[in-house]
Amino acid sequence: MKLKFTKMHGAGNDFIVIDAISQQVALDAAQWRRLAERRFGIGADQILVVERAQRPDVDFRYRIYNADGGEVEQCGNGARAFVKFVTDKGLTDKRSILVETMAGTIALTLEAGGGITVNMGAPVLEPALVPFDASGLQAAAQGSDRLWPLEIGARTIAFSVVSMGNPHAVQVVPDVDAAAVATEGPLIEHHARFPNRVNAGFMQVVDAHTIRLRVFERGAGETLSCGTGACAAVVAGVRRGLLQSPVRVQTRGGVLSIAWAGGASPVMMTGPAVSVFDGEIDIGPAPQVG
Repeated sequence: MKLKFTKMHGAGNDFIVIDAISQQVALDAAQWRRLAERRFGIGADQILVVERAQRPDVDFRYRIYNADGGEVEQCGNGARAFVKFVTDKGLTDKRSILVETMAGTIALTLEAGGGITVNMGAPVLEPALVPFDASGLQAAAQGSDRLWPLEIGARTIAFSVVSMGNPHAVQVVPDVDAAAVATEGPLIEHHARFPNRVNAGFMQVVDAHTIRLRVFERGAGETLSCGTGACAAVVAGVRRGLLQSPVRVQTRGGVLSIAWAGGASPVMMTGPAVSVFDGEIDIGPAPQVG
């Protein structure tokens, strides 16, 4: 089966975007993994699928598959790529669209200057809804936030839990370049207290309006940028009293701007989306290695 696709990225977080409106798309987890594999496939952190809306009050349906083949609820950088894709491909002539995701509806706007703003909705802060199993743990208060202890290997870290449609555990580190992302990230992702696994954020506060951020994403490993991770980090920093909106988030792949007024107000994310190339691939069985 031949499949047309577009390779895109948002601040270095790279995607395969597939139009499932004009072509039939029915892949299994092994085929999603093959597409995302960087040696035998196209290569991507996530695969984004554009589908027809299933409700009359939205413009499109948006599905996301991680590099491990698992479907996930949300991808902030991918949302920016999504609106650029449907606009560039003539699937809509609107500058602002409503998109249905597994986590709910999000609003996407293509700005006049080429930037893209995503209304990510209000953060979810109740541990059970993230979800995070906080039973038997005593949280420490910092500002209006709660810092939860988690045993990782030989040490205990303190972190905030935030859902931006997908779960995040955010810790503050003195230097993101020296942070143990590669070793601690998998331990946090797969910790038993996160029943759906979790994205692990490592945030360095530069000043009240600037952070540096690295994120180990569930099902993908460390990525050059994570939109929902940037939103979650800013929410955690504002609640802790460390940050003031708006916040410039410096990732290894680029810069995002995050604004949040607190409480039940939505988190607004602005950043770039870039189309790299269009292509077509013949999806066959996964290669046998070894």
